[in-house]
Amino acid sequence: MTGYEGADLAIALINVVLLGLLFVIGVAIARMRSLFAIVMLSGVYSLISATWFVALDAVDVAFTEAAVGAGISTALLLGAMLLTSRTAKPEPRAMHIVPLLAVIAVGCMLVYATIDLPAFGDPNSPANTYVGTDYLHRTPEDIGVPNIVTAVLASYRGFDTLGETGVVFAAALSVILLLGFGERSLSASLRNKNKKKG
Repeated sequence: MTGYEGADLAIALINVVLLGLLFVIGVAIARMRSLFAIVMLSGVYSLISATWFVALDAVDVAFTEAAVGAGISTALLLGAMLLTSRTAKPEPRAMHIVPLLAVIAVGCMLVYATIDLPAFGDPNSPANTYVGTDYLHRTPEDIGVPNIVTAVLASYRGFDTLGETGVVFAAALSVILLLGFGERSLSASLRNKNKKKG
C-alpha cells in the first residue's frame, strides 16, 4: 500500500466514523422526550457535522455550521425552552410512521440526486473549472491574501456575505424580541409556575 492509498483509507475511515456518530445521534434525538437533552445533542450533531466538513476540505462551511448550528441555534433553543415545558408530549406509535416515511422518501430523493454528481476532487467538475479557476489565478494579484476562501467570502462575495450576516442578525434579534428574554421571560416562567400550582 502506497502513502496516498493509506491516506485515502484513513480519510474514508474518518468519514465512516463521523457519519456513524451522526446516525447514532440522529436516532437518539428522534427517540428522546427531554427537550434539554435534544437541544444539547443537536449542538453535538452540529459540531460533528462541522468536523466532517473539515474532513471534506469545506472549511468555510464547517465554520458556518459550528457558529450557526452549534452556537447561535443552541443558544436560541435553550432560550425558547424558558417559555415551554422540558419534555415533549407523548404521541401514539401510529403517528411515528408518517415522519419515518417522509425521512425515507427524502433520503431516497437525495441519494438519487447524487448519482449524477462528479467524483470527489474531480479536476474537470464544474466547481473546479470556470469561475473557480479564475479565482485561483486572480486572487494573488487582485487581493494579495494566501487563503482563496477568505478572498472569495470577504472580497469577491463581500456584499453577499454582508447580506447573509445581516439576515442572521435580524433573525436572532426577531427571535429575542418574540421570546422576550430577561424580565419578560422571567415573568412568563413565574406565571406558568403559578398556574401549575393553582
